[in-house]
Amino acid sequence: MDEFWVFGYGSLMWNPGFDYAAREVATLNGYRRALCVRSWVHRGTQERPGLVLGLDRGGSCRGMAFRVEAEKFGGVVDYLRERELVTHVYLERTLPVTLPDRRRVQALTYVCDRAHHQYAGGLDVMEAAMVVHAAVGRSGPNDAYVFNTVDHLREIGIRDQWLESVASEVRRMRTPT
Repeated sequence: MDEFWVFGYGSLMWNPGFDYAAREVATLNGYRRALCVRSWVHRGTQERPGLVLGLDRGGSCRGMAFRVEAEKFGGVVDYLRERELVTHVYLERTLPVTLPDRRRVQALTYVCDRAHHQYAGGLDVMEAAMVVHAAVGRSGPNDAYVFNTVDHLREIGIRDQWLESVASEVRRMRTPT
């Protein structure tokens, strides 16, 4: 394999955890970024699950594509599998992404398994905001995860209206009336 790419759509964009030769904003068609995974450890509990990001079917997603040197391929894949496949709510896929120069490259990414019991797709903004507002897990409050994600997306020039709407509703819920 001459070129090996990884596509990130959440924390992987600003905290990849592996060495890469280049990174570029890229677009994945056919999937969208969504708070569609119930978190029972890091951002919630079994009794009060939080929500974390997954790639769900439909639409498109702007994220970050990382080019990894061929000799690092095996180590990066091992690392990503350990990071992303803990509960197997994600499915490892190689999918085409479009780079800014309009080149299409194949990129390793992780999409949500809709058949998995942690899948929470189809929530509207208010439903997602209520879950996020109430959940806290080992890594802290669920709302901090959402706010941090929105902030980082903006820093790299990516706007996600649905996620920003969830964050706005959560902020509204936090404000005493």
